[in-house]
Amino acid sequence: MEDNVTHKLMLYNDEHNSFPYVMACLIRFCKHEPLQAEQCALLVHLNGHCSVKSGDFIELSGLSENLSNLDLNVSIEEYESNMY
Repeated sequence: MEDNVTHKLMLYNDEHNSFPYVMACLIRFCKHEPLQAEQCALLVHLNGHCSVKSGDFIELSGLSENLSNLDLNVSIEEYESNMY
């Protein structure tokens, strides 16, 4: 079976969304467990960004739109090929 994990959804830090709000969004839309959502929110705060979900572009595009509509700063990035 072909692996369809070609892209990652990146979440970026902002100055207006609270930790509980970001965590709630990750739990609801990315299906994170509470601890995973907390860890992602902390990484975003400390590093400025974090990959919160992997999958194919079509799957992540709908998720990206939902999170953007909730005022989260997200983007979809393509995984670099490991074929070199």
